[in-house]
Amino acid sequence: MNIKSREAILEVFLSVFFLIYTAAHLYVFLKARAALGFGFPAGMVLAAVMLVMIVSPLLIYYFEKHHHETIAQFFAYTGYIWMGTLFLFVCTAGLTDIYHGIVSLVSLIVRSNLRFLMPSAQLSFFGPLVCSLAIVLYGYFEARTIRTERLAITTGKLPEGTGHLRIVQISDVHIGLIIRKERVERLIRKIQEAQPDILVSTGDLLDGQINGLSGIPEMLQAIRPRYGKFAITGNHEFYAGIQHALEFTKQAGFVILRGQQVSVGGLVNIAGVDDPAGKPFGAFVDADEKELLTRCSRDRFTVLLKHRPVIDTRSTGLFDLQLSGHTHKGQIFPFSLITKLSYIVDAGFLPLGGNAALYVNRGAGTWGPPLRFLSPPEITVIDLTSTPQ
Repeated sequence: MNIKSREAILEVFLSVFFLIYTAAHLYVFLKARAALGFGFPAGMVLAAVMLVMIVSPLLIYYFEKHHHETIAQFFAYTGYIWMGTLFLFVCTAGLTDIYHGIVSLVSLIVRSNLRFLMPSAQLSFFGPLVCSLAIVLYGYFEARTIRTERLAITTGKLPEGTGHLRIVQISDVHIGLIIRKERVERLIRKIQEAQPDILVSTGDLLDGQINGLSGIPEMLQAIRPRYGKFAITGNHEFYAGIQHALEFTKQAGFVILRGQQVSVGGLVNIAGVDDPAGKPFGAFVDADEKELLTRCSRDRFTVLLKHRPVIDTRSTGLFDLQLSGHTHKGQIFPFSLITKLSYIVDAGFLPLGGNAALYVNRGAGTWGPPLRFLSPPEITVIDLTSTPQ
């Protein structure tokens, strides 16, 4: 794909995004005016604030690109928290509008005035507002509380005498303007507490904004599992700039698998593929997944690292466990309803038959709003145990 094609795709995406985002702001503005009845001056002030919030993603990009990191971080926090609040408000206020419509429809059917059942304009605005702000407050702290999820697998494919092998999976950390040293330190502590034999990262270690990350690769170097660390690309590695992302990941001590497979300590096979988001950027390593897995020894437990939880049916029977991420389990409910409909599974464990399985990690970080609601961050501890002889 040439540069003009990539630019055209980006223009369409940005146009659709800002159209939807502007419409959401207009919806909130009309709700606020109906509830508060403010005049022209107050309306202009609110409209000006909303306009700044609408263009905040562009402001973040501009200020970081020109190395004004403090200003970029300010707009990242305010703009993305605003975005999360707006999303929640539109969802909750939308429910009141649906209820209003149902009552109006029933009134027409029964030919009776049921307006007493309808919430006032004030309640229709302040109820969703208070609910949204409460969720944002909770979601901010939920996003900072990393859980350890555990998965136990018994297999006959570990060499005799191995007994036990522990793989720890991280995914979607999104190190950038918001996820910085303090959050990375928390993640490192959780990983070290798990005492992994192998650490794997299933993409989006970096976010799209990647300036000012000095010192963080060295922090990640402190994690030194017995059999090493392995990583693959996610879509955000390409958004961040693939060469910079690869350099960062290597400095952090990871072996990056791009259409490659390795035998780890003679114990397990680990294969990894690029995320297809790299195709428009011309930096995608287009490896045939079936051919890649065919090269793995079938008498060893095979782990496939693949950012998106999509199963290639041609690979059936060639891997034992696929580890994925990407979905964040929606990150903020009710967006999780969309991810649940979009993927075969958006979080957790799914048996695939033939002793194969898929596990989808919810991610350790956040993208956009630094919030999570009903989708706590996680690291995954996978214990492989030999089948008793």
